[in-house]
Amino acid sequence: MPLPRTRGTALRHRLAELRGPDVPAKALDARALAALAANPGCKRRAILDGAGVNKAALASALGSPSVFGQSQFAFTRGNAFEAKVKADGGAELLRLVHERLDRSAEPPAHARVPELTATGPEGRTARTALALREATEARGEWTLLDHPMLALDVAGSPAFLEPDAVVVHPDGSWTVVEIKSFPMLDGSADPAKVGAAARQSAVYVLALERIAARLDPSPRVRHRVLLVCPKDFSNLPTASAVDVRKQRAVTSRQLARLTRIEDIADTLPAGTCFSPDLPTADLTAAVESVPATYAPECLSACELAFHCRARSRASGAVTSLGRSVRAELGGLTMVEDVLSAARGESGDPDDPAVAALRRAARLRAEALGRETGAPGRAADALGSESEAIGTEAVAPCH
Repeated sequence: MPLPRTRGTALRHRLAELRGPDVPAKALDARALAALAANPGCKRRAILDGAGVNKAALASALGSPSVFGQSQFAFTRGNAFEAKVKADGGAELLRLVHERLDRSAEPPAHARVPELTATGPEGRTARTALALREATEARGEWTLLDHPMLALDVAGSPAFLEPDAVVVHPDGSWTVVEIKSFPMLDGSADPAKVGAAARQSAVYVLALERIAARLDPSPRVRHRVLLVCPKDFSNLPTASAVDVRKQRAVTSRQLARLTRIEDIADTLPAGTCFSPDLPTADLTAAVESVPATYAPECLSACELAFHCRARSRASGAVTSLGRSVRAELGGLTMVEDVLSAARGESGDPDDPAVAALRRAARLRAEALGRETGAPGRAADALGSESEAIGTEAVAPCH
């Protein structure tokens, strides 16, 4: 007699059905998790990531291939730099941790590097938790965990994360180490890239805090992570301490707002499947059955962004103009409603958004009217020119 299916087993079975028969799950990494937390209202990304769907393959099957990702050259260069940083048992990496984060501790003359090999992500996660506990109890020693495996619950589904390294200090505290191949020039790096690394590291900090909470006493998870990069134009490593308290707080709050994956799955039509092998019409219908929350920021964070942008533009949604514009427009959710309100054809005059649109339309018409001598024609041109401005505002940069 078969054993009754638990809720967790039933959810995994349901997600496998959504992914498609014999389609392997794509692991949800910290970079994807940080992007997901940045757009918690997007149910489409939540269910696709939760089910382990390969969104790049899905986008290609839908006819909107993604240009999102890392080049093979950059990938190879990053691996070579990471190997250099961790050479000789991580001596250079530990020196940087001591220098930037813990000068009061004894210099790391040598360190323990525990073996973290195990079967499957669940096995590696358990082995990492055991190694962290043992290293914390062995006070007075430095310990380097090379590519540990961490787990974090995301909307009711586990996500397995693999930071570059975690260092356990002699006082038992834990530090996340993130190794990147972009350079630090004169002690500073590209702010956008540093910000992305900080958001990614904040996810690891959250996962480590879950492990620390199960230990008694709970060790301290440091909120200053170590970012290691090449120095200037050389291949020599340098490092900077990055405070991720703000990113950690934002990520924690956004993850808590995510709709639970099983709730989204329960609303989908029977037989819904996101396998790229399906006919385009069936695949499009499956994807459109899940609501999306598109914003221009998705272009740099999601493989389905081009598909969602085309649908958003076709429907006339103001979200295609950006979150800040959407927030300023209040209850006006469609571009046609915005233009109609600006022309004075609809909308409540007491609505601050409507009043601001009409004032802006009058000022623009007057400015164009003085130049062309045709106030009426300038006002009539408002709609078409506003649409052109909106199109330019969301054009991608390649």
